[in-house]
Amino acid sequence: MTKKKNSLPEQWLQNQKAAKATQVAFDLDEKFQYSIRKAALDSGFSPSDQIRTILGLSVTKRPKRPRLTVSLSPEDYVLLAEKYDLSPESQLEIKKRVLDDLIHFSDKN
Repeated sequence: MTKKKNSLPEQWLQNQKAAKATQVAFDLDEKFQYSIRKAALDSGFSPSDQIRTILGLSVTKRPKRPRLTVSLSPEDYVLLAEKYDLSPESQLEIKKRVLDDLIHFSDKN
């Protein structure tokens, strides 16, 4: 049985198209960046999707589980472990405590 050359799954084909896209960065004054980011947040979009909307381009459907991310270095885990009185190796428990802090911050604001 031979496979056709274009017998890739549809999602793979879409990913190939996306991989060919070129990311374009804009150096805008902080006031303009804030305005675009705030509009994106108010609309539930990423800043990139907000820019596409402003330009009249199509926007992909929203992710089902939007996430906030932060990069933590090994030194960050040491500092957080000290803050929470945990071992730096207890990364899952540290993550839970960080989540609690973020929720507490959101409740206050």
